[in-house]
Order: sequence, then C-alpha cells, then structure tokens
Amino acid sequence: MAVRLRTPLSGEEVLKLKAGDVVHLSGEIVTARDSAHRKILSLPPEELPFNPRGAVIYHCGPVVKKTPGGWEVVSAGPTTSARMNRYLNGILSLGIRGIIGKGGMNPEPFKGQAVYFAFTGGAGSLAAESIKRVKAVHWLDELGIPEALWVLEVEDFSVVVAIDAHGSSLYR
Repeated sequence: MAVRLRTPLSGEEVLKLKAGDVVHLSGEIVTARDSAHRKILSLPPEELPFNPRGAVIYHCGPVVKKTPGGWEVVSAGPTTSARMNRYLNGILSLGIRGIIGKGGMNPEPFKGQAVYFAFTGGAGSLAAESIKRVKAVHWLDELGIPEALWVLEVEDFSVVVAIDAHGSSLYR
C-alpha cells in the first residue's frame, strides 16, 4: 500500500503502517549520523535545535554545496543504520516517530512507537530530487558537513516501511 504522510508524524499514523508499505514523506526531516546522535542525547530536549516530537531522522551525511542563497543538497544517500543501534532507545524516547536509513536496526525498540523506513543505498542523487531546500544546519563548525544536523524540507520522499511499530521486519 502507498501512503502519503507529512511530518511531524503522529502515533496513530505510525501504528497504521505495515512493513512493506511505500510511504511518500513530505515536510521536515533531520539528518543525523553518529556524532549528531551523541550530541542530541547529551542535551536536554528543550535545547535541541528541532522538535523531536513526531520527527523523522535520516541516517545521512549529505553532499552539499554552498550557494549565494544558502546550501544545496547534491546527494543524500543513506548511511548504514546498524551502528546507531546503541543510541536507538534514547532517540526514540524523545518522541521520534521515524528513522530513515539502510540495512535495518534492532526492531524491538520500535514496537508501539516508531517505524524504520528504508531508502536504497547508492541512490543519493534520487533522494536529493525530493529535497526542496535546506531549512537550517546545526553544529556544522563542531561536527563538520557529514555529521552536522541538517534540517531538510522534503516533498514526496519515497521510502519503504522496513520495520513497523508492530514488530514486523522485512529484514527477518
């Protein structure tokens, strides 16, 4: 089944999704890799530069170029999610409802609260086509371009529910 969703995601929307569903996401997503996950979890939720309630995190270190108007995403392919398993419980406890990446994660923490969306590795330029603009970038000087927290506005960013909130996983 194909579904169109806009972030932030509600708990009700997440619970309706099933492993294998195609989702066209629009709205705001934020990128986070290892260093950004550590930084997110080191701060009180009220000091985060984005609202985690219903948010979607994309495991991605985008390729960007500076333009006169700000930043442009050239490529935004997913990075391997499994290495972020150690942060998963903490991240989901903030109210994050979706994670996008490749390769899967531990499915247990998602039960009842969130979903894992898969995006095809090697298709970074395709992902960039759905990114309409960079809304903001945080921790750039501290973490560098790939590890910074990029706030992206996306339209019809196509992903597949690979782990649903009911414990089903396409990786099993």
